[in-house]
Amino acid sequence: MTVDAHFHVWDLSVRDQDWIDEHSPLRRNFTIEDLAPETRAAGVDRAVLVQTITVPEETPEFLSLAAEHELIAGVVGWTDLTRPDIADELARLRELPGAQYLKGIRHQVQGEPDAEWLLRADVRRGLAAVADAGLVYDLVVLPHQLPACVKAAADHPDLTFVLDHLGKPPIASGEREPWESAVRSLAALSHTVCKLSGMITEADLDSWTVDDLRPYAEAVLDAFGPQRLMFGSDWPVCTPAAPYGDAVSVARELTGGLDAAGRADVFAGTATRVYGL
Repeated sequence: MTVDAHFHVWDLSVRDQDWIDEHSPLRRNFTIEDLAPETRAAGVDRAVLVQTITVPEETPEFLSLAAEHELIAGVVGWTDLTRPDIADELARLRELPGAQYLKGIRHQVQGEPDAEWLLRADVRRGLAAVADAGLVYDLVVLPHQLPACVKAAADHPDLTFVLDHLGKPPIASGEREPWESAVRSLAALSHTVCKLSGMITEADLDSWTVDDLRPYAEAVLDAFGPQRLMFGSDWPVCTPAAPYGDAVSVARELTGGLDAAGRADVFAGTATRVYGL
């Protein structure tokens, strides 16, 4: 069994993805039907669908999609953590068709100008509601926001935090600090997990090599260990730099030094356990 813990889909005829540059090769539709043959060819059995934009309609759509497609094992959706009735809204989502696939919540924290957005009182109340709902919280952040992630995680020991894309280290420049120290501080909290994902797109898109990625992969492997690390392709965001199959094979190469049990954790066990797949 191999699980891809992080992929996206979008249909531009349904709504715009305003984060995509006008001239980007990502400015087209990407569907589950596009992904399915890629996963079969790469030996991937199940996958977790993750939110892309902050609109309330997307999460119910993703839950319905999960109910229709066996490939989708879980959904990380979005809802406004700051709304006063956040607990009621999470309860409503848990009653929708396909609600059994809702495993976590994510917000585009990377787009928030406040580096300590996660520490706001209304956000903290929302995070507590996510924990009470039995869901996990995915962190999509930039390196300068990692200290706030550490504080937020310390304040919510009953909520599992999943760090997407290693916290987006500056791989293209080759810099390691202060990213690595902040990631190690987060990993010191036992209820945190990291996705081995998104590295290719943080490297030089035109000339990256596996060796460019290796120091960052080794840092999170050492900090979190394979039992708190999960593979994610970040398809289709990865495609300007590498096709799906390459994203999978690169992750397998980067974890080649693990024993069979460690590889099983990274490529299935951690995601299955953390998301309750």
